[in-house]
Amino acid sequence: MQPHRRMSASSPILDIRNGSNEWRALVEAKVGNAEVGADQVEKYREIAKEQGLDCVITISNQFATQPEHHPVEDIRKSRSKIPVFHWSWMSILTITDILLKQDGVSDEDQKLLLNELRRFLTHESAGVKGFDRMPPEWAEINRLVSAGGKIPAKSHEASVVLDAWHQETRDLSLILSRQTEAAVQEKLPRKHQTDPAQRRKDELQHLREDGQLKSVLDVPDAAAPVEVVADIARRTIDIGMSLRAPEDKVSSKARVNWLLRQVKTEKIDQVFVRMIWPGRSESTQFQLSELIEDPAICEKDKNGLQVTRFHIFIARRLGAKFTQQVNFIKELEDVVPFFYREIGQNLQEWRKPAPKIKVDRSAAEDVAVDALQDEAEADRAE
Repeated sequence: MQPHRRMSASSPILDIRNGSNEWRALVEAKVGNAEVGADQVEKYREIAKEQGLDCVITISNQFATQPEHHPVEDIRKSRSKIPVFHWSWMSILTITDILLKQDGVSDEDQKLLLNELRRFLTHESAGVKGFDRMPPEWAEINRLVSAGGKIPAKSHEASVVLDAWHQETRDLSLILSRQTEAAVQEKLPRKHQTDPAQRRKDELQHLREDGQLKSVLDVPDAAAPVEVVADIARRTIDIGMSLRAPEDKVSSKARVNWLLRQVKTEKIDQVFVRMIWPGRSESTQFQLSELIEDPAICEKDKNGLQVTRFHIFIARRLGAKFTQQVNFIKELEDVVPFFYREIGQNLQEWRKPAPKIKVDRSAAEDVAVDALQDEAEADRAE
């Protein structure tokens, strides 16, 4: 597959050929604080249609959860049949860094070019930056929710805040990607992957009804996805992971001890464990320090029941910092990696043990037809 970069009067054209197949895209890139404009992209769509191009690609410091989920609402809502894909400079830098760190490129010339690209993108003159502040509407939404108000169904402020949250959580996944040298992705339900409009509708409804912003980050080979919740009413960021309790342990105390053995951190004052019980039995919650001191407290008022799942999480109360555009982002980008480093990366998923050969069936002749017949007859006689 050979890429070719041709210049047009407006923007570069990326041309990729694979045998007789050819795929061409018109590329528009913005640097620094410059943002992609909907009117400009619509003109590029017209050019792409006239020239028979497959799509338009935009690159800027704006973030998109997926390339198909453009950060500019008017571009997403356009009726044009020419698709527009978007990448942030930070995502390109992150992919470049991971490929180089993991020796993902065998061709020495390509490796040299990638190193030069990384050197260019990390230079201050390139203007590449992460998402660093919530919009002014963030403070307005906080004031409304904190005062017990209801977010209107067609709140412009809520839409702006949600768009900012999507940009920040994408940036957060890229931060974890660079820290772990693995491709961390936001985990979306299938319907939200294919329909960004439905995703916005569902998440806006959750923001209105529960006063929360949520994101789930999928870390490769981790025991579970990392769940991030910004609770506006409580002014708290909750970060946690949910694990299935080990079914080979009989008592809930033994199941709790299984979890505690995996927690290596000494910074336990903000760590909590929520326990999920079968049927309609309500969940229970304890501080990690309480369970370490006495694991048996988990069984209080749960006689005869076995805990089925654990949700271990950090709850960081931010107070006034939660409402501030810059400090909220700083705290979020501090506590999420902190949770994963101190707790998440050490957790192991429970798996049902492999079946073992029974003592009375250790040899092949023990399970021959005649042996099984004798066993059947003995069972009937009982």
